[in-house]
Amino acid sequence: MIARENLAHILTKAGYATLVAEDGQQAIDILKQEEVDLVLTDLRMKGRDGMAVLAETKKLWPSTEVVVITGYASVDTAVEAMRQGAYHYIAKPYKLEELRAVVEKALEKNQLRKEVQSLRQRVSAQNGAAKIIGQSPKILALREKISQVAQLDCNVLIQGETGTGKELVARTIHELSPRATQRFVAFNCGAFTEELITSELFGYERGAFTGANKIKKGLLEIADNGTVFFDEVGELPLSMQVKLLRVLQERTLLRVGGTEEIAVDIRIVAATNKDLKKEAEEGAFRTDLYYRLDVLTLHVPSLSERREDIPLLADHFLAKHTRPGKVAPRLSGAVAQQLMSYEYPGNIRELENIVQRLLIRCDGEVVEPQHLTTDLGEVGTLALRGNRQIWPALDEHEKQYILEVLDEVEGNKSAAAKILGIDRVSLWRKIKRYDLENPDA
Repeated sequence: MIARENLAHILTKAGYATLVAEDGQQAIDILKQEEVDLVLTDLRMKGRDGMAVLAETKKLWPSTEVVVITGYASVDTAVEAMRQGAYHYIAKPYKLEELRAVVEKALEKNQLRKEVQSLRQRVSAQNGAAKIIGQSPKILALREKISQVAQLDCNVLIQGETGTGKELVARTIHELSPRATQRFVAFNCGAFTEELITSELFGYERGAFTGANKIKKGLLEIADNGTVFFDEVGELPLSMQVKLLRVLQERTLLRVGGTEEIAVDIRIVAATNKDLKKEAEEGAFRTDLYYRLDVLTLHVPSLSERREDIPLLADHFLAKHTRPGKVAPRLSGAVAQQLMSYEYPGNIRELENIVQRLLIRCDGEVVEPQHLTTDLGEVGTLALRGNRQIWPALDEHEKQYILEVLDEVEGNKSAAAKILGIDRVSLWRKIKRYDLENPDA
């Protein structure tokens, strides 16, 4: 006890802010409340010993350095402490000069790691901002809000129409967050049956069902300390919503067939093209889960809300899809104006598809109107007649667009889903919704 108080006094005089714990359990309790840069711990203590403190420290705060002090020095204990992540191992009796030097170097290492992480975040911020193309007021405001939201480490709900780039926004949030060095896992809630969703998200134990020959970690467990993106979360079955809510509340999960709770630390970013609040009010989505997800909300504008960005996006896609070794063609003024006049029921995804088809028809340096006419087709012709106020409903736009894509790929639904940027299940639902198997009905 005297040695502990003397050491704390010496370090405080040297300018370090110190916290003192009487035993291992008290040290762990302190660490659960706040992060520290360095832990000095005795190896032999009643109850939770120094190795337990080391293990809990690294679990709670992976970047915190730990120095183990003991009067029972041996090669085996030194190797084990270093293997579990200790920065250094000091044997008693030690010299104060030696201890001060170790403390100084450990804190320097900790500070260097923080500076590297900060630099990575700044680089990621620049890269992330560059990925969200546009200079319209709504996009500039969205980029600013993303930068703010990323640092708050809370759940985020992203709302926007299909094809507006919600997953790109989610990835950017992750890249700018303190979790940037950890996993980003994306999961499409409308692409699986309920049974597959359970095993994909939660994993399963060996023997949980026929064919489960080995333990499989689920996506939630794989993403521990990282970010999980739930795309089209409104498609999640109600029974799965209950299970997800429990994970958010308890921060634990059970594998299928498992009996042991597994702790997970994840950030949830969810996206939807639905009015999730209305869905909750109507009972189609759990209200409690909605409020868990809707801590912060971001709205991704449709392409028709940011028409001034269309030439920039088109140039980006021309460069992206031009064959290597060739110079990307540029848009003529007339084509740029036509593209800015179209409604884009498929949003950015549809614009990219149009640009890809333009590159097939244009073999020169400039994209001219004749290269564009058949791409926009009947839907485009109607949309361009703004002065005559002939504006079909958005559903009709989407129906016609899907029909055009299906016709282009000769009815191949897998190919159509890939072009549309959706999964086969979502395409099947839209085909059923619009009765596209019998389009004239």
